Amino acid sequence: MLSKNKIKFINSLKLRKYREKNRLFLAEGEKIVSDLLSSNLNAEYLIIEEGFNFKGLNKKVEIIRTDSSSIKMISGLKNPSKVMGIFETIQNKFKVSDIINKISLFCDSIQDPGNLGTIIRTADWFGIEHIICTNETVDVYNPKVVQATMGAIAGVKVHYLEAADFFKQISGDIQVYGTFLEGENIYKSKLSESAIIVIGNEGKGISGKVKKYIDKKIYIPCRADSKNFSESLNASVATGIVCSEFVRRKI
Repeated sequence: MLSKNKIKFINSLKLRKYREKNRLFLAEGEKIVSDLLSSNLNAEYLIIEEGFNFKGLNKKVEIIRTDSSSIKMISGLKNPSKVMGIFETIQNKFKVSDIINKISLFCDSIQDPGNLGTIIRTADWFGIEHIICTNETVDVYNPKVVQATMGAIAGVKVHYLEAADFFKQISGDIQVYGTFLEGENIYKSKLSESAIIVIGNEGKGISGKVKKYIDKKIYIPCRADSKNFSESLNASVATGIVCSEFVRRKI
């Protein structure tokens, strides 16, 4: 059963400072936990509801069986899952050589956990291996981010760097793209196979400190006959459209 101390510890992992201190994070859901167990991530232990047959167990790991009321005390979901896992975080080391001749993403102060999680999931789908984030971007191991990745967090390397430091390292080697209303139609633009795609903040877009590093402004066109349309797309939706076009050119 879950002790009071264990419940307190697991709940502490919902805060970034304790995730960083313990280098552990919480994942909820049968599929997510199963996918993470199949990855290179190390599991500290699993919490499984009594009587539930978890078929995703594929490696030796400590299992704590407990009742549904205890799971509700540690779950961050409206409808708690019957399976939860505590996993070790990965300390990714960034090297410019890893992103040369590839498509990578740069998140400029993404705040919404669901958006970052979906961006990671999108990157994984399109085979994008690296995402660089400003330090103002939400923590990749935030439970809501982890939930939104649906397991893709194990397949994409996420790095947190100061914008100036990052762009100084890649200067001249990789084309940097950003979406702007005054940009060139992405479907008519020449796109490089070695590219950084900048994703701006949900409310403010690409910041001034990052905008100066943009080599090429691109634009996702709206419906030609539309007179009343939104000024922008959701950050994760825009990411999916842009990534799809870049990858399509390479196929």
